[in-house]
Amino acid sequence: MKESDNFFDKVYQVARLIPYGRVTSYGAIARYLGAARSARMVGWAMNNSHNQTEEVPAHRVVNRKGLLTGKHHFDGTNLMQQLLESEGIVVIDSQIQDFERVFWNPLEELS
Repeated sequence: MKESDNFFDKVYQVARLIPYGRVTSYGAIARYLGAARSARMVGWAMNNSHNQTEEVPAHRVVNRKGLLTGKHHFDGTNLMQQLLESEGIVVIDSQIQDFERVFWNPLEELS
């Protein structure tokens, strides 16, 4: 991971490492970056991710319970869910099913 002083840039770097078919949470990214209380700031970064030149798979970042809390920031009514489902993730009523199985923890995976 290249060095950056910008928190949003660091968030985007981690988000780009989330594997296809897996998801993580705002808090898991914040903890990985050493800013455990900054889950909301990770959410703000995800809301702004569409402005990045290099794609950020923001659809793979959800809340700690597996809810698609950021879905209203995606174009289209159900785009976040459709993107996840295209990767094989089952979503019912904005809730990722089998969340523990598809959860990717950067603290474990990148350390």
